[in-house]
Amino acid sequence: MDDIYKSFSGVHALSGASFSLKPGEVHALLGENGAGKSTLMKILGGDVQRDSGSVLINGVDPGALTPRKAQDIGIALTHQEISLCSDLSVAQNIFLGREPKKYGLLDNRKAVALATEILEGMNLDIDPNSLVRDLKLSRQQMVEIAKALSKDAKCIILDEPTSALATKEIDELFKMIQTLKGQGRGIAYISHRLEELSYIADRVTILRDGKHIETRNYSEFTLNEIISLMVGREITEKYPHVDAPLGDTVLEAINLNAGRLVRNISFKARAGEIVGIAGLVGAGRTELTRAIFGADKKQTGEIKVNGAIASVKSPVDAKQKGIVLVPEDRKRDGLCTKLSIRQNASLPNLDLLGKLGIVVKAREKKLANDTKDALMIKASSIEDDASSLSGGNQQKLVVGKWLARDSKAMIFDEPTRGIDVGAKVEIYNIMNRLKLQGIGIIFVSSEMQEILGMSDRIIVMCDGRITGELSRQEATQEKILDLATQFESKAI
Repeated sequence: MDDIYKSFSGVHALSGASFSLKPGEVHALLGENGAGKSTLMKILGGDVQRDSGSVLINGVDPGALTPRKAQDIGIALTHQEISLCSDLSVAQNIFLGREPKKYGLLDNRKAVALATEILEGMNLDIDPNSLVRDLKLSRQQMVEIAKALSKDAKCIILDEPTSALATKEIDELFKMIQTLKGQGRGIAYISHRLEELSYIADRVTILRDGKHIETRNYSEFTLNEIISLMVGREITEKYPHVDAPLGDTVLEAINLNAGRLVRNISFKARAGEIVGIAGLVGAGRTELTRAIFGADKKQTGEIKVNGAIASVKSPVDAKQKGIVLVPEDRKRDGLCTKLSIRQNASLPNLDLLGKLGIVVKAREKKLANDTKDALMIKASSIEDDASSLSGGNQQKLVVGKWLARDSKAMIFDEPTRGIDVGAKVEIYNIMNRLKLQGIGIIFVSSEMQEILGMSDRIIVMCDGRITGELSRQEATQEKILDLATQFESKAI
């Protein structure tokens, strides 16, 4: 791909971007959110048409690419956002549009058998007859990858494949990538988890603002150099922790039970502190945040806000009591992507924008503009659809819509998933500002260094239970992992 240009509504997404891929290599494509990485790969996958520039496959110009044409010439693209049909089975999703047939009819038995073979080859214990909507996000991500592998592609594009995966699943994916390399397949790999690159990357291309910045062998870069080239500046501190005066307890969970993965949970969060919640995938961290926020029904237990028992049976109750949630899946639970920035910012704040159900437009526009400016959301207008924003700017909008409220406790569930290192630091700085304002922060993350770097106190969960608590001073990766693997049989 050479000198690729692409604009959307007059905004340049790509301005002379270039990328190449050889058989049997992993070529990492890096850049901030909005740098043009996904757009460039969508052009290769046929999802987006380039405005100008050349594309050669095995030295031959394939002409205008469509998803079907790209697939036919051996290109498979896994999207950053899950693009599965939730009401179809795993097997049906893997072979969607390429269904095995017998006597002109769909052969579901063969589809299940072939899907089983692919999943077993990936060492995945997933029932191919399961409906996708019944799978956790991490399992859906692996199905997305299985779908790409089922196409026997020569060029495989993996866009943020590990953003929702646990450590064990990432290890399995990396083993699979090495196998694919050995088969002579080329892999274009997009990731914001830069520490992963040392395990798999052969070459690195860096984009910034849609422009090609640098291509070199991975071994020729330092990590700090990669970050500096990505953001155009030096980031001196990846985890900018600040100290704030501790206030009274703002949120307390007492013997909270909500399903299998929230069992007898008790903890406190004080004003001016960040309480990290660590654990492996399936430990119950997200389920705990949803129970506190009223998104999932709790069976027993109490929640207190500023020392008083708070009846939280729904997110509306939680919001009114001063508890807000930045959810794990921003597109499914945090945004209405077909609505504008203005509408997304105002939706949870309609009670502040007028009376008797009538929204005062001037207040609404001011709220949206204040949110956009305060969080430096990159968009031409507050009327832009949320879907047009990069992942980092979408995440800022999810956070920003809550800032107009007098919240006592803010829950951040995987707030930096799928966003670049520069945007991550901006999210950390927002958390620090809230902390200095005396808000209690509950912070769920699967990135160990992030939890260690940003938390004042760390609660560790395993199998729906709290298995330990560590101060910032005593917390280490080894101690957290030990507590995170204390399953029922090991519990004291």
